[in-house]
Amino acid sequence: MEPKQLQLNAFDMNCIGHINHGLWTHPRDRSTEFGSLAYWTELARLLERGLFDGLFIADILGVYDVYQGSIDLPLKEAIQLPVNDPLLLASALLGATTHLGFGVTANLSHEPPYLFARRLSTLDHLSQGRIGWNIVTGYLDSAARAMGQNGLVEHDRRYDQADEYLEVLYKLWEGSWEDDAVLADRAARIHTQPDKVHPVRHQGEFYRVEGYHLSAPSPQRTPVLFQAGSSERGLRFAGRHAECVFIGGSNPSAVRDQVVRVRRAAEAAGRDPQSVKLFLGISAVVATSEAEARDKLAEYRRHANPEAGLAHFSASTGIDFSRYGLDEPIRYQKTNAIESVVKTFTAPGAGWTRRRLLEQHALGGRYPLLVGSPVQVADELLHWLDDTGLDGFNLTRTVTPESHADFIDLVIPELQARGRYKTAYAEGTLREKLFGAGPRLPAEHPGSAWRSLGAAPQARRLGG
Repeated sequence: MEPKQLQLNAFDMNCIGHINHGLWTHPRDRSTEFGSLAYWTELARLLERGLFDGLFIADILGVYDVYQGSIDLPLKEAIQLPVNDPLLLASALLGATTHLGFGVTANLSHEPPYLFARRLSTLDHLSQGRIGWNIVTGYLDSAARAMGQNGLVEHDRRYDQADEYLEVLYKLWEGSWEDDAVLADRAARIHTQPDKVHPVRHQGEFYRVEGYHLSAPSPQRTPVLFQAGSSERGLRFAGRHAECVFIGGSNPSAVRDQVVRVRRAAEAAGRDPQSVKLFLGISAVVATSEAEARDKLAEYRRHANPEAGLAHFSASTGIDFSRYGLDEPIRYQKTNAIESVVKTFTAPGAGWTRRRLLEQHALGGRYPLLVGSPVQVADELLHWLDDTGLDGFNLTRTVTPESHADFIDLVIPELQARGRYKTAYAEGTLREKLFGAGPRLPAEHPGSAWRSLGAAPQARRLGG
């Protein structure tokens, strides 16, 4: 059996400071140009030269106002503020690329499903099937307040809503139009056959939708579904819906456990556990030698801001770490933010203090950091891959676009020489490229239950 080839996404955001905060001050960093289309098209073409599977564009609604109870530090250090729309960015980059996939993040809590279904179908058409959607429910009270709510809906309840949201989307994407609905027959004056297009009638706890999907079937119908929840409720959601799952972990043992839990959740939902791709977020500083890489890392750290990273992390947990002394143990607090992260960092005996968190955020972020020569970085990537059952990585930027260019020029050839990374793109849609199968959801996926249901695509419901 041939060794697994790793898959790779660039992890970015339509903003200045994404994961590794403070590095916008580095003289070679160009992230302050993020409002320029030329900045992004240059990056997209660079990633396509490196045969990246996708550019995954994160997003957040709301602001990080937990740390110190204000947005002063997020404004000073551009901690995901200002931030622009990821879907419009992806649309603009489609014409600059041929194979690169685009994973766009959208918060379903504030997006009506009927309109959102058309927006994603439009992108799937324009890209000829290179679109994925990162499903998020949101975790910021500031976003809920900005959208006219009193506060964030309770954690598990958000996933209940998300399950129904996906059901509505599946009905629209998979069931409203039959594959052969469009004839485009000029002589017969029939573009679309009326008996091949069906209304969706959905009445649920959270949504009421009655209407026809506005877009004809796109190459993938349903975009590739990405998700990142690792709480118990989030895992059940991922097991049912997600095709690609982003996980975190600071060591192989923790990551291996996460991989097993996700695959078990998929199996419990009646799916092949290997049908889900698992990606770990990482950062990398690479140079032609280890000594040069260490020097580069030291240079980067002089510009990074650990406190800015901690302000970002405060929002993820809902805990204001500024209220803790440097060596005071971080205590568990029930919050409505990212439940799995809160439990990990406040578990009895975990030993996390503000000082230790600041040390972890030395580069402005807390993802695993790989530093060294091309051989060393490739060795470590493959160790993670082979030891944990991962399928690939989400590579964050440090100094941009330098860090991605270094990785492409130095690490990719090393991986290719070992037969562990592709040397050319496969043809087809993003789903075909990632999974080596067809462009549509596989038959075992719950979303496929709404396919070809004729005049009653609303007649069946997903399991609870």
